[in-house]
Amino acid sequence: MSENSSMIEIHLRWGDMDPLNHINNVQFARILEEARVRAMHEWFSGRTRPFAFLIARQEIEYVTPLLYTPEPVTVEIWISRIGGKSFDYGYRLRTASGELSALGETTCTTVDRETGRPAAITDELDAVLRAHLGGEVELRRRR
Repeated sequence: MSENSSMIEIHLRWGDMDPLNHINNVQFARILEEARVRAMHEWFSGRTRPFAFLIARQEIEYVTPLLYTPEPVTVEIWISRIGGKSFDYGYRLRTASGELSALGETTCTTVDRETGRPAAITDELDAVLRAHLGGEVELRRRR
């Protein structure tokens, strides 16, 4: 774990399972979303969020099947890249026993709330993102 990452515990739901008795791949995106929302609340605690962003890209690499358990899974989340108008979240999703289940990365584009067009990352947002900046996600690239 990086000193700049956050650890977010997420409880799975019985309904997240598919007919093969493991957590459905679609639910992984929801788990990462929940971790992202909780991390932003943690990182911006006591501050207003003077920015908006849209998800531009998301990649998930499934490492091992995730089985339902009443104990929470853990998502390690950090900022893996900061650009002029976008930034990336990095994730490591671990089972309740600590086994790596998935890696992920989400690209967010900051937008102007009035126009909906891409906008430059503000100094305030940049400062918060840099406080949580870590390394690249260890995704296997097929390119």
